[in-house]
Amino acid sequence: MPLSLGPLWSFLFPARCLGCGVRDEVVCPACQATIVPLPRGICLRCARPEPGGTFCRPCLGRPSALATLVAATSYQGIVRQALLELKFHQRRYLAPFLASLLARAVAAHRVQADVLVPVPLSPKRQRQRGYNQSALLAAELLRLDPLGGAELRPEVLWRQRETRPQVGRGAPERVANVQGAFACATPDLVAGRRVAVLDDVCTTGATLEACATALRLAGATRVTGLVVARDL
Repeated sequence: MPLSLGPLWSFLFPARCLGCGVRDEVVCPACQATIVPLPRGICLRCARPEPGGTFCRPCLGRPSALATLVAATSYQGIVRQALLELKFHQRRYLAPFLASLLARAVAAHRVQADVLVPVPLSPKRQRQRGYNQSALLAAELLRLDPLGGAELRPEVLWRQRETRPQVGRGAPERVANVQGAFACATPDLVAGRRVAVLDDVCTTGATLEACATALRLAGATRVTGLVVARDL
């Protein structure tokens, strides 16, 4: 669609709220008010409920390449619906709304990073989908700039082998599925630097852990995980 048709297109086909259908809103304030926040006390590394608000027992008992995980919301309701629409139904216009949720969480946690890296898709899945939803979210997050000038570097990570979809798999299967799947293509861009790796949803943390491992092996001094939603 030519750029000059943008205002006319918006007039003829105004946006409708994903939740209730009201016009001129991607997600209206009333539907945004239904967003389910994360519990007050969560583990700093995996963002699961932890009354002490530090590290849960499983995270204390195992080493991790991921220093901490910042999630904006729980994977429920309108956020879950928006992420699924973005990921599987070409609703790219939802990326700014979702990134704005994450930007607020990043600012609240005062995350510091020099490089922002989206979790990559395999070339096959990228061709099938036509885009990488994590890369769209990363670009929108960078535009909002809660990281204070971090560089967006989608070329840093690549999938060196095809993996099966993680949906429907238990935690051990998810870990095995992505173990060793990622590699750092440009170590010079991350060596000695703080890296934030961004995905849309975290379920078990296996994908983010695999990405963080590749980044630490490449010399990153600290890797922080960023996700719009945490599936609890």
